[in-house]
Amino acid sequence: MVEWAGTPIVTTSRLLLRTFRQPDLPLYAALNADPEVARYLAGPLSRADSDDIAEWAQECHAEQGLGLLAVERRSDGAFLGMYGLHHQESVPDEVEVAWRLAYQYWGNGYATEAATAWLEHGFTALGLDRIISITDPPNHRSLRVMHRLGMHFEREAEIEDGGVLFQAVIHAITRKQWTSREDSLPCPCPG
Repeated sequence: MVEWAGTPIVTTSRLLLRTFRQPDLPLYAALNADPEVARYLAGPLSRADSDDIAEWAQECHAEQGLGLLAVERRSDGAFLGMYGLHHQESVPDEVEVAWRLAYQYWGNGYATEAATAWLEHGFTALGLDRIISITDPPNHRSLRVMHRLGMHFEREAEIEDGGVLFQAVIHAITRKQWTSREDSLPCPCPG
């Protein structure tokens, strides 16, 4: 039985990173149905598929302490999207930091702020040694977030997500790099 308690996991100055609540589900479905948001994510999702992802995220968090969870703006309680740590199906031995933000909230630094909090949580509370992030090469916004986080280009790969294969770039950061905040190496990625 999935619990929809909205349990706080991490707090930043502007954001609350928490498990999903039932009232988040239609907002999350709207985000997942938005063609602009889904542009690099195998396309828009149905409400049922969106709900399934939220349920899977809750289960992952309950079982592993990982999960792509809800993000709420603290100032007004607005649901902004989903961020977190998880095992991506094409690289199951790695932990990925990933995000999906509603289009109307792009350009406000929320992606970097939430991902920073998840990296800190992963390296400190969860004791992870390394975290990756994956995106399509033309997804310049996500690449810029990865670079701001200090992640380093690692390799190109063919990734499967939801049954769809795509060419991707993988960036990574180790706990040592995170704690010392070493400068990023030049990245061959566009943008």
